[in-house]
Amino acid sequence: MKRFKTLFSVCLWSLLLVSGVVAAETPVVRVAVLQFGTVNWEMDVIQQHGLDKKYQFELQVTPVAANNAAPVALQSGAVDLIYSDWVWVNRQRHDQRMYGFSPVSAAAGALYVQPDASATSLADLKGKQLGVAGGPVDKSWLMLQAWSKKSAGLDLAKTVEPVYAAPPLLNKMMEDGKLPATLNFWHFGARLKAAGFKPLVSIHDALAGLGIHTQVPLLGWVFADRYAQSQGDVLNRFLLASAEARQILQTSDDEWLRIKPLTQAENDGIFVALRDEYRASVQAAFGAEQVAALQQLYSIFAAEGGQELTGGAQTLDTSMFLMASGSGLVKAGVLKDAQ
Repeated sequence: MKRFKTLFSVCLWSLLLVSGVVAAETPVVRVAVLQFGTVNWEMDVIQQHGLDKKYQFELQVTPVAANNAAPVALQSGAVDLIYSDWVWVNRQRHDQRMYGFSPVSAAAGALYVQPDASATSLADLKGKQLGVAGGPVDKSWLMLQAWSKKSAGLDLAKTVEPVYAAPPLLNKMMEDGKLPATLNFWHFGARLKAAGFKPLVSIHDALAGLGIHTQVPLLGWVFADRYAQSQGDVLNRFLLASAEARQILQTSDDEWLRIKPLTQAENDGIFVALRDEYRASVQAAFGAEQVAALQQLYSIFAAEGGQELTGGAQTLDTSMFLMASGSGLVKAGVLKDAQ
């Protein structure tokens, strides 16, 4: 009788599995994002379109109030992924804290001057204040300094008077006429552009002047190596959902109208500028050419930012780069058509 009950239980369990009544637990992917950051747009698209369900995971978004809160959450194991830059990842790897990076965005800011400014070059800003978002080792600021040295022989940090402040404050100072020029993050730059401020030089132009002629990512998804190793399939599915969300934002104007409240655009001109800048910044490809360009860029960062930025890491650890594909995670450059 006992044997019969055991056999019956096994058969019933098998039938339930086949019928789908008993299903494997859906894995949860925990993501920390800046509360009002632009990556929230992508997270909203994933959830609204059920892309997490399509790729068989449950997205759990944790908003954080400050930039440094996300890395703390990742390092403590409270979340699985954050949105950050590869320079931070490289510094962690140098200190044997092993994280990986999957590229997403080539978004970079630009240097804007007042609408009535006569300045046509960086040399024209000599002796003037220049607002800088992100602090002395902000990557855009370092790229601009490197380019000014190469193109005009100017030590920009000494030629101008840097004013380091929060991005919203810098824009307000520009609008109030209290700053002649500012270098701000891309979405704040889009607001300045829509308001009629003049771009003097873009960071992408500076990169070209430094000999980097391919699109290079600056931001992307960051995760622990151990997570990629133990939950590689789940991570791959999240990255595929993330890429599909960006594709929707690249192609659907209706989707932008739906997320318009999330952009906090003050008017239609700013909204369109944000949409267009976002679309232009999505990383189109990432392979051996882009990895080589990042190695070149890292040497520039190391020279300009020094120990404060790099933590002593002299070279770029290119083993950090992982891409999603239809057949699973791949190292950058291994699969030509990796998304």
